[in-house]
Amino acid sequence: MRSIRAAAVGAVTMSLALAATACGGGSSTGGGSNDSPKTLTYWASNQGASIEIDKKVLQPELDKFKKQTGITVKLEVVPWSDLLNRILTATTSGQGPDVLNIGNTWSASLQATGAFLPWNAANFAKIGGKDRFVDSALGSTGAVGKDPAAVPLYSMAYALYYNKQIFADAGISQPPATWAELVADGKKIQAKGKQVLGAEGANVSENIHHTFVFAKQHGADFFTADGKADFTNDGVVAAVKQYVDLMAKDKVIPVGNAEYAQNQSVSDFAKAKTAMLMWQSASANLKSQGMSDSAYGIAPIPVQSGTPGTGAQVNSMVAGINLAVFKNTDNLDGSTKFVKFMTSDAEQKILNTAYSSIPPVKAAQEDTAFNTPANSVLKNTLATSAAALPQVADESQFETAVGTAVKNLFADAAAGRAVTTASVKAELEKAQQQMPAK
Repeated sequence: MRSIRAAAVGAVTMSLALAATACGGGSSTGGGSNDSPKTLTYWASNQGASIEIDKKVLQPELDKFKKQTGITVKLEVVPWSDLLNRILTATTSGQGPDVLNIGNTWSASLQATGAFLPWNAANFAKIGGKDRFVDSALGSTGAVGKDPAAVPLYSMAYALYYNKQIFADAGISQPPATWAELVADGKKIQAKGKQVLGAEGANVSENIHHTFVFAKQHGADFFTADGKADFTNDGVVAAVKQYVDLMAKDKVIPVGNAEYAQNQSVSDFAKAKTAMLMWQSASANLKSQGMSDSAYGIAPIPVQSGTPGTGAQVNSMVAGINLAVFKNTDNLDGSTKFVKFMTSDAEQKILNTAYSSIPPVKAAQEDTAFNTPANSVLKNTLATSAAALPQVADESQFETAVGTAVKNLFADAAAGRAVTTASVKAELEKAQQQMPAK
């Protein structure tokens, strides 16, 4: 998922509790119909540098769909800051779009509301079969053992973007492979008057994505095997502290980034203010801000040992966007046709090229258009060293609670307050108390 600003903990928790027995979509019948076969409403997430850019990308494809099917798609591009709350409101009110984008990390939480069409074997058959999609993308479509709540649309992974000229000026010949190397490189970069590493300290979901990876590298998980929140175990505490210490102790993340939540770190990198950036499939965003592809390199996110892989060598969450259908849509057939269209080989190539993401559809992913050096890093990461965030019903509350705890710790670091093991654990204890009781 890209650049998400999740809703407040109370709103999310209340909405999910209410949504557990509710239905969403356009039909009031609760079971879906074809009462409005000529139109459907689509909520797209903001994937490009602006909502207007998204409209320019998507509208020609929607016009193409209308020409093929006669169905008019009413498009709304929803900012990430509003998307989760808008979806949860729709699940409780029963009034929402027919088809919508969801961040793949929300799949299990939204699945638990019962508001979305389950993608069983029969429904997958209508769009060409489940085996068209890569396994890593399917792993973030809902809880294990249940029919997916959504279909993969865009796949992404985190990578380390580095400014070649800043590295050369600092006498650095290659990107860091370990965190110790990154911190050491940071001192050389700062000696040349540049900022080191961009981050979005006030963006709760960016915080979750990175602390999840750090936790994996510490051999830790945020949930027990039976799905209970376990935010204060030693591995998680050490992981969160290591991430926040990139600002608090190591001084490689600028203190001003504690307030970043709207992709400012991407703009800083594009303007050569910052030497490095950890981001999901950033090429299209950087290009839109005037940064040449030749100005930066792309490498795997560092790991403790220097060699990405599984277990403690994980260096990315499985990022991406899924496509879901409200179960009580009043254009069930049209919605299914739309999902088939958006996940067709041809559209996957067009859309993922526009957003510099990776097609989750195997045939499209193998196209030569996705064999660029940048995509090679991202595809290899997804295939060998990325892990899915917890596919549990409480995942969206987890993102908000822990992401906010990390936001608070960054604020402490920026204000010069000590970030200690005790203070990290105290913030995580508060976050755990906000989770539903088991």
